[in-house]
Amino acid sequence: MKSETTTPTSEFTLRLSATRRGARLARLLAVHQLHDWGVPGPAAEAAELVVAELASNAALHGRVTGRDFEVRMELGDDHVRIELSDARGERRPLPAREPDEGGYGLLLVAALATAWGVWDRCVGKTVWATVALSGPRPVRTRSRG
Repeated sequence: MKSETTTPTSEFTLRLSATRRGARLARLLAVHQLHDWGVPGPAAEAAELVVAELASNAALHGRVTGRDFEVRMELGDDHVRIELSDARGERRPLPAREPDEGGYGLLLVAALATAWGVWDRCVGKTVWATVALSGPRPVRTRSRG
């Protein structure tokens, strides 16, 4: 019998199609990973909502035919860092000041994250957010690129 040794990792990355189905899978797989990492209830719920919103935005606003989006999460000592990369660098996210039928998503991200921002890539952009593993902290927005 062959024994296997698994090495726990604090990083999770996957590519998914830039579709509603891909966004839904991103949320479901992120929830599974957060559970595997033992991230506590409120932090896991906040991270799930952030992944769901950023993945939805990547599928809706960052979609380029034939290109995927990438989800990356990293578990730190006191936080989870979430990154969503898509192929539409010219469509930078901005929270709506007065949302009407939409535009609440980034306000939700800003409320749940201790910090969030966006940076350019060679092709596209990455939107990132940091979710604390314990109590709420002030929200800071930063852009790089």
